Amino acid sequence: MTVTEILQFVDHLVFTKTDKHLDDLQKKIIKEVFQGKTYKEIADFYDYDEGYIGDESRKMFKVLSEKIGEDVNKNNFCWTIERFINSPVAYFGNNHVNYCPNHQFLNQETINKNPSKTNYSDLTLAPKIIKFYDNETELKKLNQWLFKQNIKLISVLGLSGIGKTTLVKRFVDLNLEKFEVIMWKSFKFPKSLDLLVNDLLKISNVETFHETSLQKNEVSLQKSFDDKLIQLFAIFKEKRCLIIFDDVQELFIKGNFAGKYQDQYKNYQTLFNLIKEIDHQSHVILISEEKSNMMVSLDEKLRSVKSLELEGLTNLEFLTNFQLQDQENWLNLVNLYEGNYNYLRDIAYLINDVFGGKVTDFLAENELILTVDIKANLTELLNKLSPIEREIVLKLREYDQPITKQELKQNLKLSFTDLINGLQSLNRRFLIKNQGENKNLCSLIPVFKQYLRNLGI
Repeated sequence: MTVTEILQFVDHLVFTKTDKHLDDLQKKIIKEVFQGKTYKEIADFYDYDEGYIGDESRKMFKVLSEKIGEDVNKNNFCWTIERFINSPVAYFGNNHVNYCPNHQFLNQETINKNPSKTNYSDLTLAPKIIKFYDNETELKKLNQWLFKQNIKLISVLGLSGIGKTTLVKRFVDLNLEKFEVIMWKSFKFPKSLDLLVNDLLKISNVETFHETSLQKNEVSLQKSFDDKLIQLFAIFKEKRCLIIFDDVQELFIKGNFAGKYQDQYKNYQTLFNLIKEIDHQSHVILISEEKSNMMVSLDEKLRSVKSLELEGLTNLEFLTNFQLQDQENWLNLVNLYEGNYNYLRDIAYLINDVFGGKVTDFLAENELILTVDIKANLTELLNKLSPIEREIVLKLREYDQPITKQELKQNLKLSFTDLINGLQSLNRRFLIKNQGENKNLCSLIPVFKQYLRNLGI
């Protein structure tokens, strides 16, 4: 049972009892209770008083209790509503219980507008977001690209821990009702494209299509792969779908330039290209630590693909959860670790364990300290580099200041072509920064530079 279905059902119950639809706060409470949040967590997340959230919740539960004839409270809300939805009734119209054999629960407004549409979401592998900090500008961009410009393929890019997955999940949570199908797939343990398309077809057809559509779009997993792709894009045209692919970098070759697909996953590149080239009403968001050519569009007239590169948190509010002292130095700490949430979380634990929570004492060491977990993450990054990239980064670590590409070439035994290709690949991994006029100066990001210096190789 999805939160969208529960929202629709509860909205109709409340409307038939009070002649008013759920307001924004009530919708937020239902969504968060559905995720197992406490009143305090809901209040903190949306900046309300905990008591006020509790009072509003109990008022709503009282209406629901009177409507269905059972006690509804925070502890039993999800189970009671889900059990009631699965009973042989569908919706309440004119204060009478109406039987619906298909068990589809839609509010009356939705039924009147388009009786053929329902919603389905599979967010099993999506993270649970308790707190969301900063990135409001990025959220607005995603809204603009999907709902105003109708961009088909969007990539959200950046280093591990920079907030990519959190941003996308927040966008999904805020826009659940704007899509007919939402699916979140992770490539942490990637499967063949054929198996993944089978999953998409089974979920999209079986869970979201009424019987008439099923007869027209009957799933046949014995069909050829080309036929199944045609079937998938027929669904993308008929339904407004949002598909999220997380950890796309796992499809790429380790030890080669960034964004090069492993042989067994090259057909994913074909799928992504088809998504941006074929006319349909659906959207795909790719989340990746590496950028590939397919994720780039320098021509603003090509409105089918966009990429969003995250640069880290600047809002200091998230540090309040880590019991750190010396708030006047928090910004220095954030800048030192470039706003990377995962790095800062690990460093906050270290500051509490070793420095008694005193940020000033930690910064007084005047050294960019790397925790065991940060080192492990950076080791994974190093192992992904091609031999040319490794040669470049090991040279760049020697310089305290940015240097020109010409200076770098003079100190390396690489052809200019290899150097430029290597620098482009490092750019696409977000490990170097280009600076100065025409971006001619380059340097390693500080955390990775410190890691390489500590290696001693």
